[in-house]
Amino acid sequence: MDFILEGFIKAIGLLFYGDESTWSAILATLKVSSCSMLLSIGAGLPFGFVVGYFDFRGKKQLRTVLDTLLSLPTVFIGLMVYAFISHQGPLGEFGLLFTLGGIAVGQAILAFPIVAAITASTIEGIDSELKLTLATLGAGKRNILFTCLWEVRYGILVAVVTAYGRVMTEVGISMIVGGNIKYHTRTITTAIALETNKGLFADGIALGLVLISIAFAVNLSLSFFRKQ
Repeated sequence: MDFILEGFIKAIGLLFYGDESTWSAILATLKVSSCSMLLSIGAGLPFGFVVGYFDFRGKKQLRTVLDTLLSLPTVFIGLMVYAFISHQGPLGEFGLLFTLGGIAVGQAILAFPIVAAITASTIEGIDSELKLTLATLGAGKRNILFTCLWEVRYGILVAVVTAYGRVMTEVGISMIVGGNIKYHTRTITTAIALETNKGLFADGIALGLVLISIAFAVNLSLSFFRKQ
């Protein structure tokens, strides 16, 4: 068990003294996860709201498809994105292969159904009597809408945090689309897998500690906003 303790000690040293490869993977992860979340939130929240708030033909089937997409394997998404953005693919001219932008696109596809499905379920859980009461009091459609959104704000925040957690910990998309290029597209998860396989246990622990710290910070923020 000594090698585990030594690994933790070396890991703290790598983080404290600013090891270049370690911090490069950390910054790459923060950049790509932020971009992918902006894309998925921008598309997922409105889509989930429409699905959850309105009744229309085919809604049940759409919800079924949306719920099914929650279990999409990351390696499959990575494979499909690779096929589209490779030089032979229809989007090859944009040069997204082996870039952080390409990873962000793949991760946005991964996060989209999570944001949309949880948002839709949250909106569907709004008490129908709330809308009726607001309408009886003379509230307009806009006021009813914003009041309903405010009532489910925590549920929507849970959708975003859940998607962020999935994005931060995925490996398949980053590995296939990004290529795990050092100082360029290497993320925390791909670096952990690589360094551990190379026997560099301390490097893997250092990145794992950062990943846990980010997850802790995100959940702490969620708890804070829940109390507001």
